[in-house]
Amino acid sequence: MIPFSILDLSPIAEGSTAAQSFRNTLDLAQHAERWGYNRYWLAEHHGMPGIASAATAVLIGLVAGGTQTIRVGAGGIMLPNHSPLVVAEQFGTLESLYPGRIDLGLGRAPGSDPATARALRRNLMSDADEFPQDVVELMDLMSDAPRGRIRAVPGTGLKVPVWILGSSLFGAQVAAMLGLPYAFASHFAPAQMMEAIELYRRNFKPSAQLARPYVMLGFNVFAADTDEEAQVRATSAQQAFVNLRSGRPTKLPPPRPGYLDQVGPAERALLANVLSCAAIGSLDTVRQGLRDFIDRTAADELMITSQMFDHPARLRSYEIAAQAHGQLASQA
Repeated sequence: MIPFSILDLSPIAEGSTAAQSFRNTLDLAQHAERWGYNRYWLAEHHGMPGIASAATAVLIGLVAGGTQTIRVGAGGIMLPNHSPLVVAEQFGTLESLYPGRIDLGLGRAPGSDPATARALRRNLMSDADEFPQDVVELMDLMSDAPRGRIRAVPGTGLKVPVWILGSSLFGAQVAAMLGLPYAFASHFAPAQMMEAIELYRRNFKPSAQLARPYVMLGFNVFAADTDEEAQVRATSAQQAFVNLRSGRPTKLPPPRPGYLDQVGPAERALLANVLSCAAIGSLDTVRQGLRDFIDRTAADELMITSQMFDHPARLRSYEIAAQAHGQLASQA
């Protein structure tokens, strides 16, 4: 059975704070380690009222320091926002502190709105089109013998595993060209998922890091003890998606029973698209949804995300997903 992992945005719920979100993140990571999840990734977003993981490397250090065996990493670092040298130093530091447990996923989006993106740029000429060159520079800085005079200290020689993230065909092309594992953001942008997977696998070139293609896919799970409860719990994420796509991002709102009956056809169509890679329901429903998704995509790994308002409910959702994984593994 393929591994299951977790993507966490450290959600800030209405009435809560970033400090509480960080406590929840560490608690979830510790539970995830006991439940057998493979890795725990955090994502870089900026200027989002409901997302606390902006200083991603700092938060990775918190999670890695509070766990023992689970891999911890970035899903991802938005490379156009940073100097490759700074990223090499940050992840070289993390790898030195927690050897053999750190992953570095890289994306080319800013992870923010246009105004915030301009404020984040390391210089006025920074361009997302430079992403492939920046990836190569970063990997060179972490290699045993960097080509240039600059050294990342720590960083050089540590060879932190690098992943390429994407929600379009561009990332698939970069990952295939460089021979790197590929993580597709099907949990919120599934439209080109199958095309991107096929392109990546068809064009993959083996590298020193990876001999064969490796695809990890994002997948939403909203699990509870009953299908009815799960449907209600999922409305927090549904509201957050609609708010974000409407240009008014908010903290994660509380559940609203009957929410889908209260929105218009445009909002329902948006949610049907955004959450097409999702399982919402009890253990049996979630297990079937996971099996169908794995059979359809032949994914090598799933990155599970579960945005829920109440922390105990979110823990329960991930616990049910882990139970479904165990059942699928025994059936296999």
